[in-house]
Order: sequence, then C-alpha cells, then structure tokens
Amino acid sequence: MRPPPWLDSGTLGRDLVLAGASLAGGLVLYTLGWQPQVRPDADVPSALFLPPLLAVCVAVGLRRVAPRASLAVGTGALVVDTALGSSLGTLLVYTQVLYDACVYGPSRLWRWLLRITVALSLIGVVVGVLVHGQWSGAALGVLVVLVGLLPVLTGISVRQYRDQAAAERARAEQTARLVELDRRQAVSAERARMARELHDVVANHLSAVAIHATAVLSVPGLDRGQVESALRVIRESSVQGLAEMRQMIEVLREPGTSAGPGTPEVVTARLAEADGLVERARAAGLAVRVRTDGTPGALPVGVDLAAYRIVQESLTNALKHGTGEAELTIAYRPAEVVLTVENPVRRGGAGLPGAGAGLIGMRERATLLAGRFTAGPHDGRWRVRAALPTGEVG
Repeated sequence: MRPPPWLDSGTLGRDLVLAGASLAGGLVLYTLGWQPQVRPDADVPSALFLPPLLAVCVAVGLRRVAPRASLAVGTGALVVDTALGSSLGTLLVYTQVLYDACVYGPSRLWRWLLRITVALSLIGVVVGVLVHGQWSGAALGVLVVLVGLLPVLTGISVRQYRDQAAAERARAEQTARLVELDRRQAVSAERARMARELHDVVANHLSAVAIHATAVLSVPGLDRGQVESALRVIRESSVQGLAEMRQMIEVLREPGTSAGPGTPEVVTARLAEADGLVERARAAGLAVRVRTDGTPGALPVGVDLAAYRIVQESLTNALKHGTGEAELTIAYRPAEVVLTVENPVRRGGAGLPGAGAGLIGMRERATLLAGRFTAGPHDGRWRVRAALPTGEVG
C-alpha cells in the first residue's frame, strides 16, 4: 500500500512521525523498567529522565527544518540526561539527532561534528584508562564511539551518496538540455539547407518562366517563331524545375518509399553540368561568355553542388536584373575552385522583384564549406565571386 502524501520522503509529517515513534519507544523502555541509568543514583527520581527524552525527540522533529536547532536541543537534552545519570532511551534517540545533523545540516556542521566526536572518543579512552587504572577503562571511549562517532560517520556516508546522486541528476539534466540544443540546432540547420535548395530549385526556374511569359505578353506583334521559342524556354525551365523538385522530394522521403516506376531519373547537380545552365540561360536571352582557367578535376560532393548552385543563382540574377549579358569564369586552382560571374546592371532598377534570398543562400553555401564569398558592384558592373576549398594541397 502506498503511504499518504503527507508521509512522503522529505515532508514534515514523516519527521513528526519519526519523533513520535522515538518518544513512544523511550516511554516503553521507561514503563517496562528497562530505563535504568548507566550509573544509577537512588536519589534521582526516574520521572526526571522524561523531560530530556521529550526534548531529544523534539530535536528529531526539527531535523530538516532547523538542523542546527535540532542539534542544539538534542545536545542540551543529552547533557542534562548525562548529569542525571544517562538513560538508554535518550542516548539511542540522540544518535538519530547526530545522524540527521550530518545528513541535512550544512557542510561545516558535519565537519565540526566529525572533529568533536573523534576528539571525545580519544578523550574517553584516556579518561577511562586513567580512572580505572587499567586498559579495560578504554570501554568508555568505545561507548563514545558507538553513541557519537559511528552515527556521524554513517550520516557523512549517506550525505556523500546523496550529494553524488544529486550531481548525477544535474549532469543528466544538463546532458538532456545539451541534446535538446543540438537537436534544435540540427533542425535549424536542416531548415536553412532546405530553404536554400527550395529557392535554387523553384526560384531560378520560375524566374526564367516569368521573364519569357512577361515578354510574350508585353511585346505586341510577335511572330509564331518567337512565341514558340519563348514557350520552348518556358517548357524546358518548367520540366527542369519539376525534375529537380522530384529529386529533392525523393531525398526527403524515407528509404523504401519510392514514388514508383514513373519517377524520373536523378538530376545531377555538379559543376561539370554548368554547360547546361549556360545553354538554358542563353536560350532565355542571356548572352553568356564562359572562360575556364586550369584543368577541371573531380570535386568533393559538397563543393560540386555548392558551385553548381552558385553559378545557377548568379546567372538567374544576371537574367533578372542585368542588361542581357554576363561573363562566367571558372578557375580550378590547387586547393580551391573560384567562380566569378559579372554582368552590367540594368539602370532604373527594372526587372523582376527579389527578396535577396539568393545572395543569402550563396553566402551560406560558401560559409558552410569554409570558403569566401563576395557580391556587389565592381568597376560599374555587378560581380559575384566565390572561392570554395577543395581540400587538396598543391
């Protein structure tokens, strides 16, 4: 059966019950006549031993709420009881008072109690031997050890185990908080990564679609060939965007949840495929000049993807905000690959609106790879430059 809540550990009700049980035990010894003094004195009435017994039981009730007061009351009761002749019940209850003072009192209290009880034990041995004139008198020191030193040592041991358990709980809680922080950081990083990918997959292709749809709607008198050319670009951009979107969805799906046999093939996103980006930009009306320095080589997967996306976003921005021409330079160096895209800026701020997410995404990609990224006006043109380390040393 579960005890009532007021008797749970650490409650005042449990302390009062323990004090009452101690008093009842002492009264039983007194009633049965088992409460003679260690050194009985016929002139001392037995009833005088009841107030010290009651006082030391009150000290037990104060063990949690006031450890110092509990020790003071209990010690005073023991001194009075010893002066009367020392009763067994008071001595036994006082051992509980010492134990509780070490467990629930401040650290300084149990350190002082340890020193005092050790000193009293040694003094008891010396006094007993001197008084009795033989080594059997050392039994007085043994009594002090049993009544004083042993409860103190037991209380110190329990306190150390309790403090160690509290430290372990605190360490476990701290670990749980760190795990939660790591989880939140991982979620934030994944959200940022998905935002970059969604922007690159959706915004770039839709920009080309919007530009050509605007041209078809705003320029009167287009012949069928020009309309078909614009629609062809719109279709290619739409199909490419859908293919990359399906690829991203497949990556996000759990293993074994394939969309079926109708799923398109995986779309590569590597710097080696930049020619496709250039061709689509040219088809969209952007005159792109490409220059390659150095010998192309295999790049780490992360660098390959980041370089592809940076080129894609830069050409899209040139198409949206430029005057219709751009220059792409890809430089393969021993320890990095450097991408540079320059284009004239359209005067008057005309062009498709943008929120600046593309520049943020390119900068984040370069930063995650410990690379360098700059974007801004340069010699009257807009220049985007990204240096991505490849991890190779020349």
